[in-house]
Amino acid sequence: MEDVLTVYKQDLSPDRPLVCMDETSKQLTTETRRPIRARSGRPTRYDYEYERNGVGNLFMFFEPLGSRRHVSVTDRRTKLDWAMQIKNLLDVHYPSARKVTLVMDNLNTHTGASLYESFEPQEARRLLERLDIHYTPKHGSWLNMAEIELGILTRQCLNRRIPDKATLSAEVAAWEKRRNATRSKVDWRFTTADARIKLKRLYPTLSSSRSTRKKESSKSGPVRPWFPQPHRPK
Repeated sequence: MEDVLTVYKQDLSPDRPLVCMDETSKQLTTETRRPIRARSGRPTRYDYEYERNGVGNLFMFFEPLGSRRHVSVTDRRTKLDWAMQIKNLLDVHYPSARKVTLVMDNLNTHTGASLYESFEPQEARRLLERLDIHYTPKHGSWLNMAEIELGILTRQCLNRRIPDKATLSAEVAAWEKRRNATRSKVDWRFTTADARIKLKRLYPTLSSSRSTRKKESSKSGPVRPWFPQPHRPK
């Protein structure tokens, strides 16, 4: 946790941008009946029935200091999909960056091994050497600013029925363009000092660990010397 919070406080140069990455899915649904158009004093009405039309996966890359974000829509969320997104991030969006600091959760596909399983070893190594990866702790994905951006995307764009992948891609692209144009930011204020106060219960205490060691040593009994004892006649 403190590792991620420390990264957020660093003044990163243009050749070492900070990027937060997260992903989510969107159930695609089509209408089984034509909606009733809105009239004066009455909004558009939709039938409760719908038809499932697959699932779209969304990769969110958010640069907090640059107030930029990019969202890609894919059919799946496999190791290959993640690896292709990383290659696109480095070679298309940040081709001149010496190293990209990447904050993300520890999903099993978010590893360097995914690059080696998707590309030749030389290419995988080239991409991995340009990454400075920092993982959020288990049950600590709220530390990822990209998750905040995904929440905003869901509320502003995805909280309705979307029929197919083409519509989803178009809607997400329009949202991304509008939000980048206004240079919308995330006002992050949580610091390491705040964590040590508000999340004090998550930190180990030295007194409890010492008492635990004492209890364990008392249970094991007296310590016997390692050297042989002299023979004592009965």
